[in-house]
Amino acid sequence: MINFRRSAAVLLGLLATTALTGPAPAAADDEEPVAEPPRVELVLDVSGSMRAADIDGHSRISVAQQAFNEVVDALPEETQLGIRVLGATYRGKDKKVGCQDTQQIVPVGPVDRSAAKAAVATLRPTGFTPVGLALRSAAQDLGTGATTRRIVLITDGEDTCAPPDPCEVARELAAQGTSLVVDTLGLAPDEKVRRQLLCIAGATGGTYTAAQSAEELTGRIKQLVERARDTHTRAPTVVAGANACDSAPLLAPGVYADREAFSEHRYYRVPVRPGQELRASVSMALDRPVNRDYGVLLRATAADGRELVRGADAGSGRADVLSAGLRWSATADDEDAAEAEETSAPVVEPTTVCLVVSNSFAARPGTAATPGMPVELTIDVVAAAPAPNGPDLGRGWMLLVLLTVAGLLTGLLAGLLTRWWVATWREN
Repeated sequence: MINFRRSAAVLLGLLATTALTGPAPAAADDEEPVAEPPRVELVLDVSGSMRAADIDGHSRISVAQQAFNEVVDALPEETQLGIRVLGATYRGKDKKVGCQDTQQIVPVGPVDRSAAKAAVATLRPTGFTPVGLALRSAAQDLGTGATTRRIVLITDGEDTCAPPDPCEVARELAAQGTSLVVDTLGLAPDEKVRRQLLCIAGATGGTYTAAQSAEELTGRIKQLVERARDTHTRAPTVVAGANACDSAPLLAPGVYADREAFSEHRYYRVPVRPGQELRASVSMALDRPVNRDYGVLLRATAADGRELVRGADAGSGRADVLSAGLRWSATADDEDAAEAEETSAPVVEPTTVCLVVSNSFAARPGTAATPGMPVELTIDVVAAAPAPNGPDLGRGWMLLVLLTVAGLLTGLLAGLLTRWWVATWREN
């Protein structure tokens, strides 16, 4: 959900900034974003277990190779793709050496389709399974930038080389705030593998899928590569919330990124003029293990601490992200000011609304408390929607006439049918 909303939010921010009186709020970066191509890296497990022939009667590696060929053929022109493998070259038994076995066989960039398919075709199942190291290397392959990068991991087994533990690597990458998403595809119906791949995907906001056929694998990889085109092209503006309203940063409409410690309250201020409506939402990513029974709350309060509205849960269907949103109209408490503005009275100062983001997270034993949990705050200020008009007879005359005519016709028809039935009954 993202390009249009963010572009609109930034435009509204510019308009609101010129219209507001008082100190100018901090605005999200309003420079024209530089278009970046989608960047994706496929990470393929080529360890010895990929020789198993249990997918539609074919080996796991041959099914993966065929899927890669179809994905490369269907790759959108603007998408930059890379391919990294693990366990593909070392045939010995020295675990220390085998657990360093990961190589990038296709660099991230515009794809030479023939060269990419040729590189994949030569792969043969060989060695160990250093998933954690491969993920860390893939993140480096993709580099940094304003867009979200995507890694698609295809494997049939759990990491055999930890440390580094792949789940910890995923949390480490998420904590760096690099907008990196890891999607995982499992080729073997193994519960331990499933749990590990779920953990990797959940830590970065990605998805896990079990692929039990060639069609499922090919279709899912294509879908994930296609999804990379839907990621945002502008990074949120970094802002630091305060621990009280009077010292909170003043924000214009836009998208902002922050971090919040466990069980913390962070404050932000937004100017809202009479006749305008504030719309705000917050999302917090679970980038590390936390205790159960947690939640996120978004509230709008007046400068004196009086609560104006409490946000509602805005679940996205994802277990790794918690969201809440709210709407508040300045006309609700400032009708007199709005009326004065409509009658050309002196300009009314905007109401300063305090947004309060709080959470009930608690770290599990051994989980790092710093840095805080990632927070994304979206703010918009629009014209308030007018209250709906009450019913009036003038607008209902046509309906009343239609109902009257329908009633008369129904009564006439019922009378005729009754007379016919009575006459028929008497004759018999």
